[in-house]
Amino acid sequence: MNFRKGRGREEPEINLIPFIDVLLVILIFLMVTTTYSRFTELQITLPTADAEKAQDKPQQIEIGIDAQGRYKINTQAVSFIDTQTLAEDLKKAAAEIGKQQSGAAVDPVIIINADKAATHQSVIDVLEAARIAGMAKVTFAAQTGNKN
Repeated sequence: MNFRKGRGREEPEINLIPFIDVLLVILIFLMVTTTYSRFTELQITLPTADAEKAQDKPQQIEIGIDAQGRYKINTQAVSFIDTQTLAEDLKKAAAEIGKQQSGAAVDPVIIINADKAATHQSVIDVLEAARIAGMAKVTFAAQTGNKN
């Protein structure tokens, strides 16, 4: 028998607030009680090798560029006609280093010492000449400090 004829039935609702509170307490409990495993370091004794000591200074070719666009390769002035001739001069300098190293093939590091007033084009010409000569190791020299 239904004694409440005029009223409709209310749908039951699940209150989520206590459920979330319980989950947060469980989460905090799990985080506090979790033990983190640490990897133990391996005690390794590396093998030794009886090799020659590495050279302190790599084989290098220094290229100087002044503010007027003149070039020097290892303190020897060279005339710049185009990048192809500069590439040939770089190959000659590498061959001289190879002769000093008992004829061994060398892949020298090219160090560009450019004046701060030198044009960008003169530096790009050296980079292009190094590419033509097949020398991939190029670096730039700079001064340290605030010197004018």
